[in-house]
Amino acid sequence: MRASLDGLRILILEDEFLIAMDIEQLCRDYGALDVVIARDLTEIEQQDVAAQFDVAIVDLMLSGVSTLQFASRLREAGIPFVFASGYSDTDEIKKSFPGVRLVTKPYSGDDLVEAVVTACRRTPLR
Repeated sequence: MRASLDGLRILILEDEFLIAMDIEQLCRDYGALDVVIARDLTEIEQQDVAAQFDVAIVDLMLSGVSTLQFASRLREAGIPFVFASGYSDTDEIKKSFPGVRLVTKPYSGDDLVEAVVTACRRTPLR
């Protein structure tokens, strides 16, 4: 059975334009209702993320800036998320975000979608 993102509002934090566009299309292909890309944390910092999104796909670094503090904010808001990154040092992720999956680049679309679906199952959607 194919994993589904039906009806989800998804935030993508990704600074590489082509990767962000690929992820957006992938999410739409799997049924996402709305997909928003932020290439810089300043694009999303002042927004009420909990009211706008059901789940997030987070690159560990955006233009050289760590997203770990933003990921903590997602966790506090109860928004499920996965990390999708080319960084392979997982010690900080395992320590600070136990149970949050890191999908390492390059990844298959199916792997990323399955990680998002699994994250949503573990965290009740609002």
